[in-house]
Formats: sequence, C-alpha cells, structure tokens
Amino acid sequence: MVDYHIRLDGVTKTFGALRVVDNLRLDIVRGEFLSLLGPSGSGKTTILMMLAGFQDATEGTIYVDGHMINDIPSHRRNMGVVFQSYALFPHMTVAQNVAFPLKMRGVGRAEIAARVNRALDMVQLAALSERRPAQLSGGQQQRVALARALVFEPGVVLMDEPLGALDKQLREQMQLDIRELHGRLGLTIVFVTHDQSEALTMSDRIAVFNKGLIEQIDTPRMIYDHPATRFVAEFIGETNLMEGEIAGREGGEALIRLDSGDMLRVRDRAEFDAGRRVLATVRPEKVELSEAPAAINSIPVAVTDSIYQGDHLRVQLQGPGQRLVARRDRRAAEWTPGAKINATFAPEDCWVIVP
Repeated sequence: MVDYHIRLDGVTKTFGALRVVDNLRLDIVRGEFLSLLGPSGSGKTTILMMLAGFQDATEGTIYVDGHMINDIPSHRRNMGVVFQSYALFPHMTVAQNVAFPLKMRGVGRAEIAARVNRALDMVQLAALSERRPAQLSGGQQQRVALARALVFEPGVVLMDEPLGALDKQLREQMQLDIRELHGRLGLTIVFVTHDQSEALTMSDRIAVFNKGLIEQIDTPRMIYDHPATRFVAEFIGETNLMEGEIAGREGGEALIRLDSGDMLRVRDRAEFDAGRRVLATVRPEKVELSEAPAAINSIPVAVTDSIYQGDHLRVQLQGPGQRLVARRDRRAAEWTPGAKINATFAPEDCWVIVP
C-alpha cells in the first residue's frame, strides 16, 4: 500500500480573475523527493506557499498524514522551509540562526544546543557556528538555511528555488549534497525549480507545471525519454520535433509519414489511430550522422553549423522543411557547413506525442 504523506485534493488558487493553480490533485509519497518544475508563473511557488501555510487555498483541501491542514497556521504545520534568499538574521551567529525555530517553540536550552550541533554536523558547518552570515560564502549561507529548516525535525521540507543564487559549480555540488542528505534522513522534500537539469539530477519524481496544471508527473527518466505533451518535450532539455501522421503499424512499431514525405518507424503508441496527426520526438544525443543513408529512419539533411560546447559538438541541420539538432562526441570530426549527410536514429529512441 502506498504511504501518501501529502495529498492536495482539488486545490485551486485565484488572485482576482487570475487562476494560478487549477483544481490540483497531487499525492506525495512519504520520503520522496518531488520537484515542481515549470516556467515562471506556472503556479509551482504558489503551491509551496499553500503547503507552508503562507497562503490559503481558494478551493480544495490539503492533507498531511491524513489530516486536513487548511486551517492550521504555518508555525504548527511541522514543515521546514528553505528560500532562495536564505532569510538569515545578519546580527545572529550561525548557531543562533539555526536555534531560532527551537526558541520559538519553547525548547529548553540544553536540548537546543544538542539539536543545533546535530543540524550543523549534518550540513558540515559545525566549525563555523560562531560566524555571522556576512562572513560566509553563498553556499555556506544556504547550508545554514537548510540546517535551520531541519533542526526542529520536520516531517516535510519545502524548498523554493534554494540554489538559484549560487554559481554553477557550487549549485551542482549543493544539488548532490541535498540529494545525499535526503537519502540519509528519509525526508519528504518538495522542491520548486525552473531548472530542468536540477530537477533531473535531484528528484524521485518530477511534476511539470504549465499555467497552473500538471502536464506530466513521473520519474526523471520517463519525463525525459517519454514526454506526454509537446510542452514537456520542449521544456525538458532539447529535442527534435517532426510533424506527420500515423500511417499504420508493423512489427510492434508505429509507422509515421512525415510532412516531408519521409517515413519513420517509432516505438508503438497503440492509442493513436491511423491518420492521427502526431509529433515524433527524438533527443539530439540519439541522432547519428553519416554520409550513407540508413535502412530505416534516415532523413537527408544539410549541415548549417557545428558548435564546440566543451563536452560535445552541437550540429545544426536543415532537413526537408524542418531543422534538426544532433549532439556528437567532442572528438568527432566536424562536418563542414553545407555538407549533405543523413540524420538517423533507432525506432526505440523516438517517441510519439500529440501536437
């Protein structure tokens, strides 16, 4: 039996005539790391604020451990919250910042000292307990904010773009640190981000939001390899989209006649009938380039540019009525712009979605 920790049942949030979250139904499993991913204005931060109790739901019910919490004030919800801005008190030391939630809860002095030490050990900052926030790096300040969110041993930790202000290298290290901490402590974490790579790196599941609605919720691998909609395919990483229609099925594969006239064989989607307009999507790293055409899924293209991007080459292509992108090993020979070649890919590397 699935142990749901949090349930949002028909939750809607409006600001005047603006519907920011629309009849959301979402179950969050105990101990999972769920990322709410989407562009600005998609409703993900509003959901976090309603979970934290900083905003009220216009309609619907929020449950934690089977109990409705709509009317419970934020300080009684037993949820740790980490913001992008850190929100540390500049006049307090690291230890005092971390101790603050415990003091507000009336915890005794000896217990506070023990819990603060444990929390700072978890984020590897015990040696800096007497420093003030201004004496810390951005990454260290974020660790203090995380320790403060964990010190009162919450059942849930909510994170709102917590790594957005860090530089790339530090952000990537903090992603791994938070992922390791989550696995070690078994926390339920709800993480808001607009960074696709961050969500893919850290999450057990990802809920992709668009205009207050979930477009798709699944594991990172399924979200990336099997996008449910055009929005998800284009928002998660980079992809090639080719328009056409289902021409039939053969040998467990769907046949797609592209608008260019080329025929593709792709992983079968039995729910799509012949004649249905579809999009075939294939990721750039799955596209192979060769001078000779392949027996299946071979599209004649011309190279328009080849861009060195450190760990790979990004090859831009012009096909019949459409542009494609391929990602090649950085050590591969670069094609000269204007070269006539063929872009090919395996049927199992292609997926079909509705336009």
